[in-house]
Amino acid sequence: MPMKPLAGLFLALACVLGIAATGSVFELAYGEPDLGSTATGWILAGSLPGTLLALVIAIRINKPA
Repeated sequence: MPMKPLAGLFLALACVLGIAATGSVFELAYGEPDLGSTATGWILAGSLPGTLLALVIAIRINKPA
């Protein structure tokens, strides 16, 4: 089954947010973050649920009727 374009967009967004969340975890875990602890914490707090939400939306959009 081919992927719908909007589902692909949400899947790409989920990938980017997942990378941001992973990078934020490593930045916070291994020393002084480049952007500071507060900004990196906010990035992590926004990107983690955003990843899950975008992934769920992509799956629901691409589900057959």
